[in-house]
Amino acid sequence: MNKIIAKKVNMTQIFSEAGEVFPVTLVVEDSKGLAKKGQTLNTNSKGLTLGSETLELKEGDIVTVSGVSKGKGFQGVVKRHKFQGGRRTHGQKHSEREAGSIGGGGRAGGRVVKGMRMAGRMGGERVTVKNLKIIKILPETKEIFIGGAIPGRRGSKVEIRT
Repeated sequence: MNKIIAKKVNMTQIFSEAGEVFPVTLVVEDSKGLAKKGQTLNTNSKGLTLGSETLELKEGDIVTVSGVSKGKGFQGVVKRHKFQGGRRTHGQKHSEREAGSIGGGGRAGGRVVKGMRMAGRMGGERVTVKNLKIIKILPETKEIFIGGAIPGRRGSKVEIRT
């Protein structure tokens, strides 16, 4: 499978001649990483071509983008797993956003079952987004405008595959 490693710059928008607005993510091809591996990047009128892997990208192509999502630190169950939380009245003093009961003597046998959704670290996982369209390519600056949002923070590395 051929791929390009790129650096996420930011999100922006592009206007078409008809006045349509496209939300896009701007990524720049990472030629530093290629130079370390001894490969070269060639630009031509069609788009970008990666040295020995020959991945040609052109406007209108459908791509798959993978990256590491933003880390959000330690989060509770309401934010992490979209739990509803408890009632705000009738004896609730400080437990509105708690998980509630997590085990019991029934089918769990008095233990906490593996995979129980609890509070913990959120984000920082590899995420793949499929069926994204390449809106625009600027070969002279190695900039690629991909329609929609892609995972990761600004400056993070992403993998673009066809």
